[in-house]
Amino acid sequence: MLFSSTTFIYLFLPIVLFFYYVIFRKSRLLQNIFLLFASLFFYAWGEPKFVLIMIASIFINWLFGLLVSKSRENKTRSKLIIAVDVIFNLAILYVFKYLTFTGSIIDRLFSTDLSIPDIALPIGISFFTFQAMSYVIDVYRQKGEVQTNILYVGLYISFFPQLIAGPIVRYETVADEIKNRKETADDFFNGFARFIVGLAKKVLLANSFALVADAAFGSGDELSAAFAWLGAIAYTMQIFFDFSGYSDMAIGLGMMFGFHFLENFNYPYMSTSISEFWRRWHISLGSWFRDYLYFPLGGSRVSKGRNVFNLFAVWSLTGLWHGANFTFIAWGLMYFVLIAMEKLTGFDKKQSKGLMPIKWLYTILFVVLGWVLFRADSISDAFTYIKSMFALNSNAICDGMFTGYLKQNAVLLIIGIVLSTPIIKKLGEKLKSSKIGSFVVPLVLIALFVLCVSSLVGNSYNPFIYFNF
Repeated sequence: MLFSSTTFIYLFLPIVLFFYYVIFRKSRLLQNIFLLFASLFFYAWGEPKFVLIMIASIFINWLFGLLVSKSRENKTRSKLIIAVDVIFNLAILYVFKYLTFTGSIIDRLFSTDLSIPDIALPIGISFFTFQAMSYVIDVYRQKGEVQTNILYVGLYISFFPQLIAGPIVRYETVADEIKNRKETADDFFNGFARFIVGLAKKVLLANSFALVADAAFGSGDELSAAFAWLGAIAYTMQIFFDFSGYSDMAIGLGMMFGFHFLENFNYPYMSTSISEFWRRWHISLGSWFRDYLYFPLGGSRVSKGRNVFNLFAVWSLTGLWHGANFTFIAWGLMYFVLIAMEKLTGFDKKQSKGLMPIKWLYTILFVVLGWVLFRADSISDAFTYIKSMFALNSNAICDGMFTGYLKQNAVLLIIGIVLSTPIIKKLGEKLKSSKIGSFVVPLVLIALFVLCVSSLVGNSYNPFIYFNF
């Protein structure tokens, strides 16, 4: 079930809010039990059988949490428990996400016929698997109290706002709020406002940019250089508003139930280095790999050679985390090369104002090229598209497709570029503190909500990029 669907907006969310705040309002235990079962129902909506994987993940990680808590004084035993837990979680992820991919590679390399069937990918498996692992590791690190009640572990792993596309919530962030959170009217209404903003990003912006990107990436040999750039920029906007919009909705929904998740985006397209970009983009994933892989490997407090290896491990796995395709691996390795170069040269630390425009151009260029690789079906398709961007395919510089789509979407592009900066946020903050803010802001939010719902009712095109990660 998508947040940006009439089923969620008109049925699921109102029913959950009614039972949570009316029927079960006097019992925190009953509220938590209800949220757990509502979250499992939410996950089972698309494909009921996959909820069994979720339940198995909850049970096994709850059990390992208990074991590691009891064995914490015995370092050898506790590390062995952590290792087995990580192997279990990665095994589940491997079977459903990478087994078919691995089989196809073996078939091509050795001309075998393993006959591995296509295995359907449970939605959001990468997100809830990483979250489940972090629970056990955080218990081991004493960054959160172990939950003896499996219902609380289940709620942490399966809570529907962040279940299928993050942000990846750390156990220490919500450990206390699972039992001791306090819902307030301000949190509820601020959360609902944040949900509307995220919904608008997804429905009004990302879905519109998707039409342009799909047209460009589907043009084949007829793609002109100008339209290739327009399509790449449109996809750059689409993936940002799609994913950051979903994160806004998740954070807003969490606030409505008294949970406070950390931010997942911080205007990444304003970055002046690739390292900075990844401190601003998908923050919860970057910090997960940093704290659970990069730092344990030694981080940057090692020799330069070892630091390069640590970066290689992080970024090759970051690419692979996104999907079982060589395009994702190459995408991750591209960022490894760029970030390793920045770390070794100190490029990301140079703050000369005169260099900022050049650094921004360098950063956004590679980010856009990276999204082309991310979007393409294969590495060869990505190179063909990139060659078209630079008119290296004997293709036209400009054509009617470019001018037609540019005329139709010029205003949309300007809005997207402006909203990729903090300008509107700062204006909104000033407006809230003014006398007319209490009147204008609600009207704007109502207008956005009406536009979103109208768009959802009248348009069935509602893709979601991170749904299957």
